[in-house]
Amino acid sequence: MEKRYDIIIIGAGPAGMTAGIYAQRAGMKCLTLEKMTVGGQIVLTPHIENYPGYKLISGTELSEKMFEQDKSFGMDFEYAEAHKIETQGNIKKVKAGDVTYSAPAIILSMGAFSRSLGVEGDKNYIGKGVSYCATCDGAFFRNKVVAVVGGGNTALEDIEYLSSLAKKVIHINRRSEFRADNVNIQSYNKLAKEKDSKIEAYLGYVVEKLNGEDRLESVDIKNLETNKKETIKLDGLFVAIGRVPQTEILDRELKLDDAGYILVNEKMETSIEGIYACGDITHKMLRQIATATGDGSIAGTSASIYVKKLK
Repeated sequence: MEKRYDIIIIGAGPAGMTAGIYAQRAGMKCLTLEKMTVGGQIVLTPHIENYPGYKLISGTELSEKMFEQDKSFGMDFEYAEAHKIETQGNIKKVKAGDVTYSAPAIILSMGAFSRSLGVEGDKNYIGKGVSYCATCDGAFFRNKVVAVVGGGNTALEDIEYLSSLAKKVIHINRRSEFRADNVNIQSYNKLAKEKDSKIEAYLGYVVEKLNGEDRLESVDIKNLETNKKETIKLDGLFVAIGRVPQTEILDRELKLDDAGYILVNEKMETSIEGIYACGDITHKMLRQIATATGDGSIAGTSASIYVKKLK
């Protein structure tokens, strides 16, 4: 069975839903495929303060509002996992289960997920003391004790940011050296050496377990060289050990950067004609809800112009 549309959007996060709104307002017949939850990563955020128009809103509520708006314009929606994309001339075919969907244009907005610690209790405390975004949630830990796990650019930037808010910032990294750019390492070292520095470093340590009842209360860590174990009491844990773009279904001809993110131009066009990408799955500096919706509006508009030209 094959179902035909003007535009198929894969992924119902803020970028995908915004792309749908703009495409449908342009007169396109659209389908959105989502394999998990509408809203994507934002539903894991209990408090959002940096999205224009809302002083405070939960990720779940914001995603519901976006979804309702998307549906109000006539969006077809299916909970299904796209597992293959084929290009046949001007037509793109997306296979999801036993159904094949076809359209002249596809918008990829599957997002990227933060790499988890993979230890006991790590998923139980998301939104309850564990965060994957310091700029999103740091303000909720003002004058509290927090920890940052990681040694890359994001981790060191998070530590610098949180140092301006928190009472203490505990840095946990499995290596004594960092994978970050030299400028970030220099900034970190300068901050760590200050007389009143808030940074307490545990280098050569890994997190083994997260503890707490209703919220995160402490973490168990282990020194990789001596096997010495310690329990650290804290209020929040920020995990910054990398993100993984969800590009496993993509055509190998689609150009990616070294980290696996899709390369796009200012029109959100990928290296394959008729395929667009937006949001966290793309190569970009900042991955926030506001930037995702901006990407989505461009992708939806660009894809609509492309389809109209074909018609």
